[in-house]
Amino acid sequence: MERGFRLVARDETGSTNDDAVAALAGGDTGRLWITARSQASGRGRHGRSWASPPGNLYASLLLVEPCEQRHAAQFGYLIGLALHDAFCAIAPGYAGRVRLKWPNDVLVDRAKIAGLLLEGHHTRGGRFALIAGIGVNIAFTPADTPYPAAKLADLRADADPEGLFEALSRAFALRFEAWNETTDDQVALGALREEWLSRAYGLDAEVTIRPPSGERRGRFVGLDGEGRLLLATEWGVETIDAGDLFFAGA
Repeated sequence: MERGFRLVARDETGSTNDDAVAALAGGDTGRLWITARSQASGRGRHGRSWASPPGNLYASLLLVEPCEQRHAAQFGYLIGLALHDAFCAIAPGYAGRVRLKWPNDVLVDRAKIAGLLLEGHHTRGGRFALIAGIGVNIAFTPADTPYPAAKLADLRADADPEGLFEALSRAFALRFEAWNETTDDQVALGALREEWLSRAYGLDAEVTIRPPSGERRGRFVGLDGEGRLLLATEWGVETIDAGDLFFAGA
C-alpha cells in the first residue's frame, strides 16, 4: 500500500480488532490495516455484537504513537473525516447527504451507514497504540439497531468492500500525512474540530445523550478543546465525554 501502510486481507476472522491487538502484542510497529470478508465475533461500541456476514466492509487500523494519548478520542474525528471523504469519492452525487454523527458514526439522510470503534492499548515498552475498528454497511443493513440504518448499495449499486476500502485507505493516508506535517498540536486539533463540525449532523439541534452517568437532554452546540460534546441545558453548558446520541423525533 501507499505511504508506508500495510494490508492484511482475510476471508474470515473472529474480529479484525482482536487481530490488530494480536499483531500489536507480536511487536507490530503500526500503520497496519486488517480487513476481513466476514467476522464471527465482530463488536461495536459498549460491547454490542456486530453482525458481520460477507458483503459489508470490516476493517481495523493499528497505529502506534499516532498522537498523545490524551488526544486519542479526537483521532476518531480524523478517521471520521476520512470515511466522509471515501463516501464522497464513491458516490459523489450524494456528498451533500453524507454527514458525521457524534461521536463516531457516518449518516446518510439521518440513517447510520458506518460506525467506528476506538480502542487504546500499550505496547510492552509502554508506547501508546490506537486501534480503530470500522464497519460500513454496503450490501445489507444489520437488524435490530437502535438507529435507522442505510447501506451504500442504495447510493451506488455496484459498490463493494474492496472499492470502498481503497478509497478509505487513500483518504486516511492523506489526512494522516497532513496531520503529521502540522507541528503545532493545538492548531491541528482546532482545524480538525472545525472541519468535523462543518460536516456534522444536528449541530444546534435538540438531542438526548445517554452516557453511563445517566440521560442528558439539551442542545448540541459544539465540541470543546478536548473534543468533548458541548450540551447546552437549562443549567448551563455541560461537557459529555461519551454516550449514545439521539435526535428529537428519531
